[in-house]
Amino acid sequence: MENTILQLFPSGHRALWQRVDREQGAIQEIRLRAGQPVIIHRKGEELFLTDSGELSRKPSEGHRATGRELSQVLEHICHYSPYAFEEELRQGFVTVAGGHRVGVAGQAVMEADGRVRTFKNISYLNIRVSHQMKGAADGVLPGMYRQGRLCSALIVSPPGCGKTTLLRDLIRQISDGNAYGQGMTVGVVDERSELAGSFLGKPQNDMGMRTDVLDGCPKDIGMLLLLRAMAPQVIAIDELGGEGELRALGQAAACGCRILATVHGEDRRDVEYRFGLGAEFWERLFDIFLILGKEEGRCVVKRAEQTAAEKPTGD
Repeated sequence: MENTILQLFPSGHRALWQRVDREQGAIQEIRLRAGQPVIIHRKGEELFLTDSGELSRKPSEGHRATGRELSQVLEHICHYSPYAFEEELRQGFVTVAGGHRVGVAGQAVMEADGRVRTFKNISYLNIRVSHQMKGAADGVLPGMYRQGRLCSALIVSPPGCGKTTLLRDLIRQISDGNAYGQGMTVGVVDERSELAGSFLGKPQNDMGMRTDVLDGCPKDIGMLLLLRAMAPQVIAIDELGGEGELRALGQAAACGCRILATVHGEDRRDVEYRFGLGAEFWERLFDIFLILGKEEGRCVVKRAEQTAAEKPTGD
C-alpha cells in the first residue's frame, strides 16, 4: 500500500477513500478545506467526494471535511511526529512515500527575521498525486543531441502544461543512456521535491542510474554543492527563479556542464521580459528552447527553437 492514496489517510478514514484509490491513475489532486466539500481533480475534471465515498459533479453532495479530520490526516502523514517534518512544513508541503506531495495552508507562525517557522491551525490540504510518465520525453529526445553530444535545454511553459513531467523523463533517459547518446552523470537540485519526489532522502520516482539528487536545498546553493562534490556532466533544476540561480547556472556551464532547466512563461520573449535579460544572455546558457502549451486540452511541445549556433548549416 506504500504508493497508494489510501496510505495518506488514517485507517479509520480509508473506507471513504476506496473509490478514489481505485482511480488513482486518473487523479491529479485532492483538495481538502475545513468546512468545504472535498474536491477531486480527475483528468482535468472537477468532482466532489460524497459521504458514501462516491464521486459527484454536484457540490451540494460533497463530503464536508472538518478541521479535526484535516488535523488527523496531517498527523498521520507526519507519522504522528510533526517535528520530524518541521523543515518541510515551513516550506508549505510534506512529501510522502510514493512521491505524493501534500501542500498545507493555515495560520503561519513567523520567526523574528520574517521567515516562516511553521504552520498551525491548518485548514487546507492539497494532495498532489504523483504520476511518473515514462516516455514523456520520447518525442523531443532525438532533437536533444548533436552527433552524440547532449544540448543544454530550457523548457518554457505556463503552469500545468507538463514541464516537470517532461524534465523528469529527460533526466531519466539521459542518465540511463539512449539511442542518441551514452549515459551521463546528472546532478538534480530538487528544492521542492517535485522532480524526484524524495521521501526520507530516497527518490520515489525513477531518475536514472547515473543521477544524484540533492533534495530540499535552495537551487543556487545546491548547484554549487553538486559541482564541488559530485562532478556532474549535466545539471538539472525545475522552475528557474532568482538571480542567484542564473549565476550558478553560468558557473555550471563554465565548468562544461550541460544544463536542463524549466521556467514559467508563454514563450522566450516572456522569459526575457520577466528577467530583464535579452536573447544573447539566454543563448549563452542554452542551445534549445522547448515551448510547451496545450492543444485541445492536451499538454504538447508547441515548438523547439534552436540557437543560431545549433541550427544546421543552411538554415
